[in-house]
Amino acid sequence: MALIRFPPGPKPGLFRNAETHLQRDPLGFLTELARDYGDIVHFRLGRQHAFLLNHPDHIKDVLVTSETNFAPARTSTTRALLGDGLLNSEGAFHRRQRALSQPAFHRRRIASYADVMVQHATRLRDRWQEGETVDLSREMMQVTLGIAGKTLFDAEMESDAEEVGDALRQVRVLFARPVLRHVRKLRALPFLPAARRFQRALTRLDAIIYRIIADRRRSGVDRGDLISMLLLAQEDGAAMTDVQVRDEVMTLLLAGHDTTANALAWTWYLLSQSPAVEAKLHAELDAVLGDRPATFEDFGRLVYTEMILAEALRLYPPGWRISRRVIADHALGGYTLPAGSLVFLSQYVTHRDARYYPDPSRFDPERWTAPAREARPPFAYFPFSGGTRRCLGEQFARMSGVLLLATLAGQWKLRLVPGARIEADPLFTLRPKFGMPMTRQRRRTPPVSA
Repeated sequence: MALIRFPPGPKPGLFRNAETHLQRDPLGFLTELARDYGDIVHFRLGRQHAFLLNHPDHIKDVLVTSETNFAPARTSTTRALLGDGLLNSEGAFHRRQRALSQPAFHRRRIASYADVMVQHATRLRDRWQEGETVDLSREMMQVTLGIAGKTLFDAEMESDAEEVGDALRQVRVLFARPVLRHVRKLRALPFLPAARRFQRALTRLDAIIYRIIADRRRSGVDRGDLISMLLLAQEDGAAMTDVQVRDEVMTLLLAGHDTTANALAWTWYLLSQSPAVEAKLHAELDAVLGDRPATFEDFGRLVYTEMILAEALRLYPPGWRISRRVIADHALGGYTLPAGSLVFLSQYVTHRDARYYPDPSRFDPERWTAPAREARPPFAYFPFSGGTRRCLGEQFARMSGVLLLATLAGQWKLRLVPGARIEADPLFTLRPKFGMPMTRQRRRTPPVSA
C-alpha cells in the first residue's frame, strides 16, 4: 500500500498541542496555518489527521462537488443541543427533513414575514431613549428571538426572551468548553458543575419548545408556519415524533435568531467606526423610505443597506467554521485526505484572504457591487455554507438583517462606548465576547401619528 503524501503543515514537535491551540484561539490558529502553509494544510489533533482548506475551489469540492464524501463532524455537545436536526443529520434522513422544512422558506412565505420583522424592530426603536447606553448585542438577541418565534412558530416569544436568551447564553459558553466534549458521559456525573449547568440550560430550552409542540398538538390547527408543517408532515403514513420536531425547532430557532443577532451586532460596530459608510446608509434610507416603515418590496430597493450587511458577514461571519469528516479516501489538490480525517473550512479565514479582498481588514461595502462580486470565485465567500447543506433560511436572514437595520438606523445612530473592549468570541457562532456597549443618538425625529 502506497504511503499517503500529506500537504505541508506544522511539525508535530512544534504543535503537539494543536488541539489546545484550536480550542483556546481558533481564529488565530487557523489564520496562522493559512498564512504559513497555504491552501491545503495538514496538522494533527492528537492521533487524528486534520486539514484546513482555504482555496475556493477546494471549498466548493467539499461543499458541492464531492459533498456526499464529507459528513458533518458532529460532537456529543452538538448532538445534545440540536439532536438530529438539519445541521446534524445526513443522508436520506437529512434530505427528508430538509424537504419537509423547505416550504416555510419559499418566497411567498418569506414576504409574509417582512411585516413581522418591521413591527418588532419598530417596537424596539420606539423604546430607545436619547443618550442611553446598552449592550446592543443583548438587544439584538432579544429582538431576533421575538422575530424567530413569531415567523417560524407563530408564537409571541418576546415574553420568553429573557429566559430563553439567558439559557442560550449559558449553552453557548458551555458549548465551547473542552470538558463538555463528552457531554453524555458528563450527564452521568451530575456533580460536575459544567455538566450540571449545561443540563439546566438545555432543560429550560426544551421546556419552552415542548410546551409549544404540546399546545399545537392539542389544538390541531394548521397556522401555516413551520412547526405546523412539521407536525402535519407524514412519510409512509408516519408523522414526526415530538423529539424529531423538537430537534428541527431547536435548530431553526438558533439559526434564525442567534446568527442574525450576532451579524447585526457586528454591523452596528462597523458602522460606528465608519462615518462615511454610515452617512451613505442614511442617505439611502432617507431616499427610499423617508418617514414610512419598510416593507418587503423595499428589501430589493435597499441596495447599499444589503451591501453593508454582506460586508459585515464577510468580516464577522456568524458561522465562522465548517467541519467535515472524510468518509472515503479523497484526492484533492494533488494530495489524499484519508478516510476518517477531519476537514476544516473557515469562513473567517477565507473571507479575509487578500487575494480576493485587497486590504482585507478594511470595512468596505463597495466590495459587493455586481462587478466586484462577479470578479471573485464563488466560494471566496460562503457565510451560509453551500450545496445541499446551504442554509435554508438564507433569504430570511438577509431580509431580517436589512429590515432591522433600516428601521433602526432610520432614526438612530449608535456610538461605541469609549474604551469598550471588542473581541470576537468563536463559540457556536461568532459573538462579541464582552458584549457591544453602545450609546444611542437620535438622528431624526420620529413621524407624528395622525
